[in-house]
Amino acid sequence: MTETVRERYGRFAREEAPGRSELYQLWAQGVADDAGVAEILARIPETHRQPPLVFAVTRMLGAPLSAFEMWREFLLVHADEVVAECAVRRVQTNEPLRLAPLLPLLSEIDGPIALLEVGVSGGLCLYPDRYSYRFVDAQGTVRAALDPLGGPSTVVLTSEVRGELPALRMPQISWRAGIDLQPLDAADPRDRAWLEGLVWPGEKGRAERITAALDIVAADPPILVRGDAGARIAAVAAIAPPEATLVITTPGVLVHIPRAERLALISQIQELPARWITIDAPGLHDAWQSPMDASAWPGSAVALDGQVRLAADPLGRWWEWRADDAADHT
Repeated sequence: MTETVRERYGRFAREEAPGRSELYQLWAQGVADDAGVAEILARIPETHRQPPLVFAVTRMLGAPLSAFEMWREFLLVHADEVVAECAVRRVQTNEPLRLAPLLPLLSEIDGPIALLEVGVSGGLCLYPDRYSYRFVDAQGTVRAALDPLGGPSTVVLTSEVRGELPALRMPQISWRAGIDLQPLDAADPRDRAWLEGLVWPGEKGRAERITAALDIVAADPPILVRGDAGARIAAVAAIAPPEATLVITTPGVLVHIPRAERLALISQIQELPARWITIDAPGLHDAWQSPMDASAWPGSAVALDGQVRLAADPLGRWWEWRADDAADHT
């Protein structure tokens, strides 16, 4: 078991952390080289001992952003607490920048919109109308800018647009709700610390974006429902205001649901009187109404009611209008 932990953290240090977080690379390599530390982490259930989760838990509990030796000392003192906390935590990446490639699809839907997100985490992706957007080219020159009706937001989502820029407009959101196995409260200090701690050290501007988005959510909290989406989605959809168009989003969550349950959930969504927006790897399911060449498709696919509109970075850092390309493969 200890050797498995050391191998996993060594792979993270070699293949995943470089170029994204120098500190996490050092911590992971330290774990790979330290049998005693690996033995502690081996006490954590296998599905809860991923390096980003373990590192985020230690930071939430007070580990300093410092050299591995200091992190190791913190872990040794707080081992029982770290193990217990990791066992009940999940990686809940709640990145509002994912809304940048969703905005073109939301722009196609007349308001008012009742927005329901599966895998909502803290709800940061339920507020597309409260954030500012800056769509830029590869050199960073702004091609389009949108702000909320009340003026520029404290959260500015900057995303690179490659190729054609479709029509964009701010959505009119009148109702917000989300379902999650473990929803987080944007006003709760511990939950806020958890979401902020999921940002890797060295990811420029991301922590500030998450913190500002948490403030927006805390000031006007959505409806958050705890439970399995397959069991709860019909009931939650039923309480959406009838005068609004129900839009269900599954941004990056379906990959975390086992295949049988994933396909059943998609079928449920398709049977509801709702529009469906998703960001997924092309080969994740076969619910696309406009199939793609998954082997040649860049990034993830973004679709409205199964009709593929965009290729995009899974976290929204770039996107490309590809509706015509997707249609060519039908």
